[in-house]
Amino acid sequence: MAHLQEVFEVSQRRACAVLGVDRTMVRYVSRRPDDAKARERMRELASQRRRFGYRRLHWLLCREGWTMNHKKFRRLDREERLQVRRRGGRKRALGTRAPMVLPQGPNQRWSLDFVSDAFVCGRRFRIFAVVDDYSRECVRLIADTSISGTRLGRELDAAVFERMARPHTIVSDNGTELTSMAILRWSKECNVEWHYIAPGKHPDGCGARCGHCAGASCLSEAGRLAGVPRGHDLFARRLAAQLISEAHCS
Repeated sequence: MAHLQEVFEVSQRRACAVLGVDRTMVRYVSRRPDDAKARERMRELASQRRRFGYRRLHWLLCREGWTMNHKKFRRLDREERLQVRRRGGRKRALGTRAPMVLPQGPNQRWSLDFVSDAFVCGRRFRIFAVVDDYSRECVRLIADTSISGTRLGRELDAAVFERMARPHTIVSDNGTELTSMAILRWSKECNVEWHYIAPGKHPDGCGARCGHCAGASCLSEAGRLAGVPRGHDLFARRLAAQLISEAHCS
């Protein structure tokens, strides 16, 4: 449009008539805000939660009081190139992570982890282990063939009710259940800080390592499951795993 006006020395009205363009479209000036603060916070959240997609990042942003629908957030996410890349080969975590402070008392920091084993029939089951990093006490052990994020929230509520105390911080890896929307919602409602460790690493103070140790000792007890006859049904084997877990936890 500007080229026609300059070369042929015609008005904007005439140039628009020749090209068949509406003048309102030519004169339109975008009033869309740049959202600089929101973009900056999005980049910060994406650097802290590297494996979170735009849906979970949007939930975290709204939790802080920002008002933005999912369509606008997705557009900003694409413009900032914050999309989660598909996993390739094994790579080291980028950036630096702040070291955690060692717990100075019980119920200050819990560590969560999963361990797994198999029944005689070959079907695998998992044991969810919760450990207090200060007292090295096994807070909870749950055995089942499938444990969802919603189930984890219920078990954590039960652990808090039994101990009559809520942890200040919870440490875990980036497993699917532990990064689910149910867990993010639980941590917000209970006002518990959730710290995700770097993939393949242990946090300072041997937090996750204590969780692994608890799970390993639990599995040594769960070795009794191998003696269950093949003729027994799945419920009997699952019940045996739960009883061994409760006995170890107590």
